[in-house]
Amino acid sequence: MYDNKSRTSTPDTLPEVITRYLTAHRAHDTATAITAFTREATVVDDGNTYEGIEAIGKWLHRSATEFTYTIHLTSAQQTDATRYIATHHLEGNFPGGTIDLRYQFTLRDGLIERLVIDP
Repeated sequence: MYDNKSRTSTPDTLPEVITRYLTAHRAHDTATAITAFTREATVVDDGNTYEGIEAIGKWLHRSATEFTYTIHLTSAQQTDATRYIATHHLEGNFPGGTIDLRYQFTLRDGLIERLVIDP
């Protein structure tokens, strides 16, 4: 039974599906990244919402090609039985050049049902 307290995680204790997505995202491997999502998943990024696997696939492709950047996982936290936050530091040729982003994952049936990315 989960006690509803936040727990600090390390990257190696994140669920496999999150690790698979993050590794594929970092490598710009859209085909592998998309396998981490449910068919009806939702992604919210940069003020836009992408619903369903087709829209998420297009978002993944665009985000992999729009800018060049490095991404480094700085912390990970489990907030409840199905929710995790992975904080990343990005540096690249996007406006501002550096940013820390929180990737907030909600899982269902071993896959990502919702991903919200925000500063």
